[in-house]
Amino acid sequence: MQYTVNITIALKEGMLDPEARAISNALEHLGIPTLSLSTARRFRIGLEAPTPEAAEERARECCERLLANPVIHRYEIEVA
Repeated sequence: MQYTVNITIALKEGMLDPEARAISNALEHLGIPTLSLSTARRFRIGLEAPTPEAAEERARECCERLLANPVIHRYEIEVA
């Protein structure tokens, strides 16, 4: 069966996010101050798997082996 898996990868709490800092500064210069801002990457992957649980496990393997650095990133997986 085919599943669409949405993976969101973001920095863990306490990690510096220079991209978010730059965006926040730019927004402030536009007159839109922010209280907080963080960045994340989102991947939508089509996977073939026998069950939703197997699709989630394959997505987890994608994160742990390639997409995320477990030292600095956290990730969330949603199987559709």
